[in-house]
Amino acid sequence: MKLLLHTCCAPCAISCVKSIKSEGIEPVLFWYNPNIHPYIEYKARFDSLSKFANNENLKLITQNEYGLKSFLNDFHPNTKNRCENCYRMRLEKTVSIAAREGFSTFSTTLLISPYQDHKIIKQIGEETGAKYDLQFFYTDFRPLFREGQSSARTSGFYMQKYCGCIFSEEERYIGEHK
Repeated sequence: MKLLLHTCCAPCAISCVKSIKSEGIEPVLFWYNPNIHPYIEYKARFDSLSKFANNENLKLITQNEYGLKSFLNDFHPNTKNRCENCYRMRLEKTVSIAAREGFSTFSTTLLISPYQDHKIIKQIGEETGAKYDLQFFYTDFRPLFREGQSSARTSGFYMQKYCGCIFSEEERYIGEHK
């Protein structure tokens, strides 16, 4: 099985990759996260993920597009469903790359976070996979979240403080949670 794993950051990738490898699957990582802002946050996460991929001898495909303007244009003024729209944007790009590069399966490290909506991620994964006749590899990685975070700290990987978008940054630091 060839699996393309959309990857948001090194801390989330660590336990996902370990779990996937335990099933005899060697994932290829895919970086596409135009939702992450500001630029120094984007760069810190990308650099940390690159270091992780290198340390683990994993192939990393990058769609290195910072994309602040396009992200804001796509999500403004309706930010109500921003997480769902963001999942869709990233999974649609992932499945299109997976199809183009000959993968049979795709997934995302978003599935490790207890802060993400798994029901919606799974639904979008299945929908986008069906468009390309590819399988969405759903696994509830959430039980591995704390282990991955701990491993990331021990390994010295960059540890972010919020999901990634400027809206989640605001929620994190001002305390307004949806």
